[in-house]
Amino acid sequence: MYTVVERELELKLVLSPERVVPVPARLTYRTDDPYAVHIAFHIGSENPVHWTFARELLVEGVFRPCGHGDVRVWPTKVEGRSVVLMALSSPDGDALLEAPAPAVSAWLERTLRVVPPGSEVERLGIDDGLAELLTPTPGRADELWLRDPWPSDESKDGE
Repeated sequence: MYTVVERELELKLVLSPERVVPVPARLTYRTDDPYAVHIAFHIGSENPVHWTFARELLVEGVFRPCGHGDVRVWPTKVEGRSVVLMALSSPDGDALLEAPAPAVSAWLERTLRVVPPGSEVERLGIDDGLAELLTPTPGRADELWLRDPWPSDESKDGE
């Protein structure tokens, strides 16, 4: 079982310095995907637009400009308010979104309490999965391990 940390908030889609459009969004963090944050933008279509990127990118972007390529995040002030700007780029287009920094920071703090930085790998269960894969099955011979799946050219008639 995993934990989900969500936050509904209103972002602003920046169309120009004078024009912004409100965009309802949901920030989601799941402990079964501990390195990622998920954002669903409800833009008036039947299905929301989903973006997923590194939690670390958003954490750093609250304090200083970071990212390159498809996702860039940086803090700034707009009309005296602290905001986090997210520039998203895809083959379908580009978007500049403004989020209230206090709300994003509070949500990120909740995710960091649930899965502290550096402990993400423990949530993936890689060690448990490998142990399960590598544990011999009782009653099954190790014939698969002992047989050469690619006979050498020196063998006779496929021996």
